[in-house]
Amino acid sequence: MTASELWNIVLMQGFAGLSLFSVLLLMGLGLAIIFGQMGVINMAHGEFMTIGAYTIFLISSLVETYAPGLMPYYFLIAIGVAFVLAFGAGWLAEWALIRHLYKRPLDTLLATWGLSLGMQQTFRSIFGAKEVSPTLPEWLMGSWSPAEGLDIPINGMFVMALTLLVTGGVFLMLYRSRWGLRVRATVANRTMANAIGINTRKTDRMTFAIGCGIAGVAGAAFTTIGSTGPTSGSLYIVDAFLVVTFGGAASLFGTVASAFGIAQAQSITEFFLNGSMAKVITLLAIVTILMIRPQGLFALKVRR
Repeated sequence: MTASELWNIVLMQGFAGLSLFSVLLLMGLGLAIIFGQMGVINMAHGEFMTIGAYTIFLISSLVETYAPGLMPYYFLIAIGVAFVLAFGAGWLAEWALIRHLYKRPLDTLLATWGLSLGMQQTFRSIFGAKEVSPTLPEWLMGSWSPAEGLDIPINGMFVMALTLLVTGGVFLMLYRSRWGLRVRATVANRTMANAIGINTRKTDRMTFAIGCGIAGVAGAAFTTIGSTGPTSGSLYIVDAFLVVTFGGAASLFGTVASAFGIAQAQSITEFFLNGSMAKVITLLAIVTILMIRPQGLFALKVRR
């Protein structure tokens, strides 16, 4: 193998890591908002991702059957629908379950784990146990070859662009909107936020729903690189929590940095070792760093 071929392989593995980074970051952003900002351990976060993935599949099937002429355009609209449905499901879950469990992290873990199992069974009853895949538009197929021997999949580039757009939107909302101001005030000092007239219960509900909506977008992105089953979301939940914990709870910049580091380390290690060993080595590295810096890479100082 020549040095040029080895370099192309490293670049393609690195880009595969960027695709994983995109899904992990979208999942991590939602968790960073819910876990980092609210202290809620949402074990059902992966199932909100699955809502987004199944939404893409369902809309794809409907368009293919009843309006095939819209196939080139449906995907972008379906991403918006995935966000809305996951947002609505998150709003309902917070109202029915989560709002009764604030400041009880162990209870939120157990309750959302039960919610996760119930949602998985619902998916299994509606869509069946077999994994499904949507029919993607033609413009998402194929690859781009900037150099000989180097092929970069177009769907991966689209997922990266979508991730950058969503990440930028989250930062703008958090630091340039009234909702973001309320969230940051609530995180800094909930008692004082209540005293100055901020409805922290309403802020919590909106925050939880937005985090779930972002997970729905992650599910939409996931359909371009993998098939969807009832337990697809649960496969990413541990990695998503690692991203948030490693980056530092309540730090969106830390979430971005840790998602990139974890995805790249796992992808490049998988080329030299098998997938299981790559995960083990990545996890050992994370645990070692957390032992040295338990608050994460970019922890913020907050008052509870």
